[in-house]
Amino acid sequence: MDEKLQNNPETLSDVNEEQLSNDKLVQLNDEDVEQKVYYKELTPTRMVLRRFFRSRLSVVGLIMIIALFAFSFLGPFVFRIFGYNWGETDVDRKTTIKRSGNTITQEVNGVEVEAYEYFYLESELNSNAPPSAEHLLGTDERGMDVFARLMYGGRVSLTLGFVVVILETLLGVLLGGISGYFGGWVDQVIMRIVDILNCIPTLPLLLIASVVIDSWGVPGDMRIYYLMVILTIFGWSGTARMVRGQILYLREQEYIVACEVMGIPTWRRIFMHLIPNIMPQLIVSMTLGLGGIILYEATLSYLGLGIPIPYAAWGTMISSATNPTAMLNYPNWWIPAGLLIVIAVLGFNFVGDGLRDAMDPKARK
Repeated sequence: MDEKLQNNPETLSDVNEEQLSNDKLVQLNDEDVEQKVYYKELTPTRMVLRRFFRSRLSVVGLIMIIALFAFSFLGPFVFRIFGYNWGETDVDRKTTIKRSGNTITQEVNGVEVEAYEYFYLESELNSNAPPSAEHLLGTDERGMDVFARLMYGGRVSLTLGFVVVILETLLGVLLGGISGYFGGWVDQVIMRIVDILNCIPTLPLLLIASVVIDSWGVPGDMRIYYLMVILTIFGWSGTARMVRGQILYLREQEYIVACEVMGIPTWRRIFMHLIPNIMPQLIVSMTLGLGGIILYEATLSYLGLGIPIPYAAWGTMISSATNPTAMLNYPNWWIPAGLLIVIAVLGFNFVGDGLRDAMDPKARK
């Protein structure tokens, strides 16, 4: 075989299977082997996804968010298939017998003795029921199923967060883009409005606005829309300031000068050439802002100024634990809702941190 290769040099790809089977040992030099290098070019989007999914915390956060959405939006339909038919405001009217009593002091042979006197009451409302197969997390003081209200409350909190963040981003991009591109008196007016909004304490202002909405007698199922508008009005300033700063830098680039020379309209320069270049920062800002919106909603609902009872929201469910007796004796009312809020905020923060690292152009991994 060595003589054949010397007389007629061949590469490894030219040596057929018959030659290799007839000779037990084939010695080839590096010059006789044809080496081919294959590589695959990654697009920027695939590079971002690759960096994102390399982070374990990012993947964990994404799984947490997907699980919460599945629990809130698909949970009622899935559990109804298995016979769990409790709704958001359904009340269990089953007759129950509850034991109640109080401590009394009696005098026996000149000595005061404390005794516990109890009696049984028949109730037509199955309230304060412990967790069971019929009610997975028990019932609250109104006889409503806690587990079902967790699912419907998640719809309110998650929907409110996403809608408010999208509206804040749209308003911030519009005003911030105009301010950064035109400058002059337009920039001064918009930035002074932003400064005023940043100086106003957000939470007290939201409390005042919620009280005003309550005084208008707005129906409970419509209050979520008013909350969306209020949170959007007071939350767009941060996005506008960030967009303005980025556009002040990008508008001096060569490709924007070329757009001006070519006669491209101003609106097209801003929204087709400038805004797409700051989308990574906007996506990260939106993701990190979702957790804050959910906390604001939970705080307002906890204070009784958000989604009113009997409609469900995670903050409203926690507000039932303001009574010390309920907090100690019925942890199933408020602990599950608190855990879901923590999971939602952590999940969005994990995803936001992962997107920020994945979209960093200086990252090498």
